[in-house]
Amino acid sequence: MRPIRTRITMAFAGAFIASLFVFAVAVLVARRDTAIAEIGERAQMEVEQTVRLIERTRSAGDDFAKVEEDSLAAPGVTKPMERILNALGDYVIILHNNGSELYTSPRVNDLEALSFEDRASLIAAARAMTDTAETAKVYLSFAGDEVVLAMRDRELQGASAIGRVVVGLSSAPATLAPRQLVGTMLFFGPLLILASVWWAYIIAGRAFMPIDRMVTQVKDITDGRSLHRRLAIGSAGAELVRLAVTLNEMIERLENSFGALRRFTADASHELKTPLTVLRADVERAMSPSTRKDERAVALEEALEQVTRMAELVNSLLTLARADEGRLEVVQDLIQLEDLAREVVETARLLGEEAGLQIEVSEIEPATVRGDVVRLRQLFLNLVTNAIKYTARGGQVTISLSRVGEQAHFTVRDTGIGIAAADLPYVFDRFWRADRSRSRTVERSGFGLGLAISQWIAHAHGGSLSVQSRLGRGSAFTAQIPIADPGSPLKPESVTSVRVAAAADRVEAA
Repeated sequence: MRPIRTRITMAFAGAFIASLFVFAVAVLVARRDTAIAEIGERAQMEVEQTVRLIERTRSAGDDFAKVEEDSLAAPGVTKPMERILNALGDYVIILHNNGSELYTSPRVNDLEALSFEDRASLIAAARAMTDTAETAKVYLSFAGDEVVLAMRDRELQGASAIGRVVVGLSSAPATLAPRQLVGTMLFFGPLLILASVWWAYIIAGRAFMPIDRMVTQVKDITDGRSLHRRLAIGSAGAELVRLAVTLNEMIERLENSFGALRRFTADASHELKTPLTVLRADVERAMSPSTRKDERAVALEEALEQVTRMAELVNSLLTLARADEGRLEVVQDLIQLEDLAREVVETARLLGEEAGLQIEVSEIEPATVRGDVVRLRQLFLNLVTNAIKYTARGGQVTISLSRVGEQAHFTVRDTGIGIAAADLPYVFDRFWRADRSRSRTVERSGFGLGLAISQWIAHAHGGSLSVQSRLGRGSAFTAQIPIADPGSPLKPESVTSVRVAAAADRVEAA
């Protein structure tokens, strides 16, 4: 495949050659037409001069025409007048008023210059001219010339009456200049084309120099260890500046994604390291011959708890991975959200009673949404269990479902430990926890994946998940789900919207 620089140069050369050809043809045609028109005007002027000459001769008393003694001979002009007419235009023809020839110039009568057929054609054209067309063209094949004729009808009484005066001029001067122009173009045209192609190649090379520098810089960055570097934005043009800015934004997103991936790998390894260590210790203790039967049962029970914990972690990671790949479909059904909210409230009261918390319901308004009841239940329960997990005994958790415009807001408020303002941007990151120092020691410890999954569920339903919190004063998580029209049909592109949301999550928290 040819380089873009070569293709641009070839395209420019083709366009230049085509333009030069069209220009040359236009100039040749226009120049020839102008020259022919000028020759026609000169022929008209010579006709007028011939007529005035005849009139002056008649006014001086001289006979223009003569009558031959032989009655069978055609009338002609006198010798003095013939010498004067011979000095006029290329072709001069004077016709009698009955159409016969009174005078023809030597060039018309010269058999070496004109063939019999050409002479006959010239005389016939002179006779055939009309008042509506004062000029005509006759092609003389023998001489290879085209003659422009101009005529003037005039009757002069004398020995013989003049009916028409016709003057013809050769069009050779009209074709001489175009031929010279063609020769000039054929000589200088290739030089101009070569110079233009060379200059186009140089300009294209200079235009692609910034792109070559970008390619070199991108090669240096794509080694995976230099994502902190950015492309230099120079003054190469608005288009290349936009390209550099776009590439820098893409590199920044890649840097964030690689950083998030490294953190994700480290966090996942850290989360799996502790239960695996405990599991190994329990298994070794259960396999020890010195372990009593009751201690072996306790060790196996602890190992089972660790296996269950790791299974939950793997299931959560699998859910997020499928969501990132767009393979986790969300059913689109009409759901009465108030019924689901009351069901979640009952579960929250059971969990709150065990944790010594007070569960309150501020309001539950009717709301119909379109979505997956299983996923929405998971979303609501994640928010409730998260509030219960980080609220001390004796605290309070308040649940509400309200309609705000065209959205249903499911809000869970607690009086727990809260979240520092500096930590709020990372709440929905995977493996993030509000209290890392004691999250592993409390009875209801988690992995830091629940809010990430909850955010994906909200996005998959066309909504969002937001948080408001103050350190030491509790938090408020709100899931916003669009209200559905009960009469609207199911949307076939629902799964596609889920994939788009998943892709957005992958950029933010992969």
